Amino acid sequence: METPERDDTQDWLLPDRARPPLLHELEARIDEALIVAKASETAVMAVGDAALDAAQQARRAAEMAERAAEAALKATPAPPAVPYEDVALRNFSERADRVVARLRAV
Repeated sequence: METPERDDTQDWLLPDRARPPLLHELEARIDEALIVAKASETAVMAVGDAALDAAQQARRAAEMAERAAEAALKATPAPPAVPYEDVALRNFSERADRVVARLRAV
């Protein structure tokens, strides 16, 4: 009876592209991810603060514009009423007045 050939350790090794990462490699990835996450959080907080500041400035600008519009309305007097200057209408009215005067005379 023949003895079966024994497995060699090399038969059980995975190629480099298929091997899972080692623990220290995983720890390095986690550390890098934490650094990126903290930097992102800081950036988001800065953007949020800037957005809140911009909103407050816009609110103040709108309030100032409302006050300026109110002041402008109060400071500007209404234009005087200008009589309607339609030559044809004026001629018609004068002629109608003359006709009425003649009719009264009759």
